[in-house]
Order: sequence, then C-alpha cells, then structure tokens
Amino acid sequence: MPHKYENRCSGILLHITSLPSRFGVGDFGLSAFEFVESLIQSGQSLWQILPINPPSFGNSPYSCTSAFAISPLFVSPELLVRDGLLKEGDLEFAPEFLSERVQYSSVLEFKIKLLTKCYDRFKESVGNNEFEKFCTQNSYWLDDFCLFTVLKNLFDGCSWNEWPEDIKKRNPDAIDRYVGNLQEPLEREKYFQFILYCQWMELKNYCQDKGLRIFGDVALYVNYDSADVWGHPNVFKLDQGLKPVVVAGVPPDYFSETGQKWGNPVFDWDYLHQTGFAWWISRMKHNLDLFDLVRIDHFRGFLAAWEIPAGEPTAINGQWQESLGIELFSTLMNDFESIPVVAEDLGVITQDVKDAMTRFGFPGMKLLIFAFDGDILENPYAPNNHVKNCVLYTGTHDCNTVRGWFVEELSNESRMKLENILGKNICADTVSDELIVLAMSSVADTVILPMQDVLGLGSEARMNCPGIAENNWEWRLLPGQWSKSITEKLAKWTKFYGRV
Repeated sequence: MPHKYENRCSGILLHITSLPSRFGVGDFGLSAFEFVESLIQSGQSLWQILPINPPSFGNSPYSCTSAFAISPLFVSPELLVRDGLLKEGDLEFAPEFLSERVQYSSVLEFKIKLLTKCYDRFKESVGNNEFEKFCTQNSYWLDDFCLFTVLKNLFDGCSWNEWPEDIKKRNPDAIDRYVGNLQEPLEREKYFQFILYCQWMELKNYCQDKGLRIFGDVALYVNYDSADVWGHPNVFKLDQGLKPVVVAGVPPDYFSETGQKWGNPVFDWDYLHQTGFAWWISRMKHNLDLFDLVRIDHFRGFLAAWEIPAGEPTAINGQWQESLGIELFSTLMNDFESIPVVAEDLGVITQDVKDAMTRFGFPGMKLLIFAFDGDILENPYAPNNHVKNCVLYTGTHDCNTVRGWFVEELSNESRMKLENILGKNICADTVSDELIVLAMSSVADTVILPMQDVLGLGSEARMNCPGIAENNWEWRLLPGQWSKSITEKLAKWTKFYGRV
C-alpha cells in the first residue's frame, strides 16, 4: 500500500547545522524550537533536514562513520544545563565562534568536552534505567559503533582495515578482550548517543505536537571506513583481505566524460537476500523512528548499481549490476502499512526505476532551476509537466541558490523561457520570490523551499558545491534573519495556494 501524503503542503529545507547558536553550529536546542515556531507561523507542514550522522571527513553529512549514530555536533549545551547535566559555569569558557559559518573541528572538540563532563558526573550517580533501556534497545548498532569509535581513537584514527588483524577481522576473542579492557570509554560513547537521542526526540515530539513533520535524509551508500562496514562486512562486496572488490559511482554522462567514482563499497544483494534484508530493514526502521518521512539519496541504486573495479582510476570501466530493491521494499511492506519514502530521482532515470516508484507510490523530486533548459514541452521539471505525487523544490542543497543561479548560471535563452512563463521581466532582487510563487502554484502536492531562497540570498549562501572539497556545509542562518515580514509573506502565499 503506497504511503498517503498530505494533500498540498509545503515546508522548508534547512539543515540543523545552519541554525543560529552561540556555540558555533546549529543544534537541538533553543534556536531549533524557535525555528519550529517560525515554520508554524508561516504555515509550513514540513521541516526537511540532511543526515544527522557523524561526518567522517570533509564535513559532509553524506560521508559518515555510522548510518545509525547521531553526531555530537548537535548536542545543545543549553539543554544540558537545563536538565542539570552541566552547570551554567561550564559554558562560561566557550570559545568565541563565528556566527555566519560552521567551524567543524573546533566545535566538535568543544562539544565532546562538554559531553565528557556530563558523563563524568553521570558515572558517579546511581544507575539510570532510561540509559540502560536505550542501550538494550539499540544494541544492534550501538555496540559496534561505540567499539569502532573507541578503537579508532586507540589506533590514532587509522582506518579499521589497518587495525591489528584479529580485531580487523572481528575475531570473537579479540572483541571480548578489547571490550573488557575498554569498558569506561565504551560506556562514555553510549552515554553520548543516549543524550543525543533524548535531545533529538524531544525536538521531534515538539514538532509532532505542533503538527509539523520532520523530513529526514538517508544516503544509499555508506563509507568504507565506518562502523557499518567493519561490523557487517558480509553485507558488502569485499575480498578476503576485507577490501572492496568494486566501488560505487555513476557512468560517464553529459556532465562528466569519465563519470563519477564515489568509492563507497557496493552492497552484496545476494547476501542481503539470504538474511531477509536484515541490515537494511534495521536501518529503515531506525530512520523511521527518528523521522516522519525520509528522502533516499540515489534511489536508482536500489534497482541497479554502477560497479567500478576498485583499482580503476575513473568510472569509465564500470558496469551495471542488478540490485534487489524491489524485494527489499516488498519485505518492508510486510512490517509497515505504508513506507513514507521520497525517492531522489534526479538525472537520467530508467523505466525500471519509474516502475518501482509507481509500484510503491514513492514520490520523486522536481527542481524548478532545471525547468528552463531545452524544450519546455519535454522538460520533466517544467511547470506544465509537474504531477501531483512529487516533491517540488526551487533547488536543493547541492544547487546554487535561486538568486545565485539567476546571476551566475542562467543562460539568456533560459531566462527568456522563464520570463515567458511568468509573463513579466525579472531581476536578481525578485527572482527568488517569483520562483517560490511558481512552486506554490504548482499541481505538485508537496513543495520544499531552501531557507536561502526564502531569504533571497545569493551564491555566498550556497550549502554545497559538488566536486569542490572546500567551504561546503558551512552556511548558517543569522539570528533574526528570518524576519516577521518574510514569515508573513510566506504565510500569505502558503494560504493563497492552499498549502496550509
């Protein structure tokens, strides 16, 4: 049975890291609750965020050490004080962080110090039943993640493939030995995850009480150097030395003559099938506990994966290998009445992917900034080709802002098409509002607006520029930047186009 989505609604895309906070990064604290109030006042029904797992390198939320854990970046110092886990004086020595950009390494170091102080006080207290319950209910991922994290620290940050042979290969005696010798740091990591989960669920429940749904994000692939691959090597196509035989990517296309070699290990779907897709089902259930609905990045990988021999320098010599996503989602249907999934289907999508989305009722994505290229009659993103069961965006975290796109990327031919559709001339100061109104007026059931476009910001506010390693994922909303007048304007459009 397909998931039943609310008719004609809208929401905002803003990652947690981008929220205002005096502690260097957005978190699960007071500014998040204030942001929820602004969403409600503007008539929004959805808050879309990016993955909240611990990033491993490059600060990307899509490159993580765990598909299950929550990043310590998001812990709220203010809530730690409110709940009596820290004293007010513990925050007096917080560094002077920038308000407009996230400084990941220094922020993470500060947050870990605060969480460690909480743990040091916690371990002196009598047992906590809620903590013990959390550890028991989440042991299927928590034990491996915490041991992985502690071992990486023990082995100076080396990839798990470079650890001593016995623990690299998860010899049971070695695991017992390390667990026995590392009891306190393991419990500390579990406590960190407990605090993060509690803070997140408080925010999620607050949203639920306000009628606001959290729209999460699940990356299809996981990092090689992650607790997931170390803990479940059979789930992936690895050789006897536990190195990837093939890695993920996409073939050469219009955008790249050599394709893209991402380097993530590829799933062994035969093994997954033999286990009843246990790892994937655990992952989906976990995410549907954290979020009300999820976007699955690179959905087409559930039908077929572009597998590249690990030693190849580019993606040219890969080949398509069938995946068993149909069987996976059919199995999930046995556990859920419906599956609240949005499929990321941007780019060249084959008929089998479209058929799968139709079969399970998964809406796809459409982007307005892609709508004015080529033949408007054939362009699937053009307003005349929108469908009800889709999620329409002005742009996404991987795109320029609407204003930045208009100033820096839009060709004269495409600009003429845009102005013909709107029936008016536009400029950099008006283009963001015009595309928001165009999106709101669409037949698409769901519209998601990046916060940067609601504010009319330029490319300086871009969240991510794929292929460029520096200065991504750092943009932040400034205190008071989402003003009352902008809230009222968005509320007016939301009501006028029947999306309240």
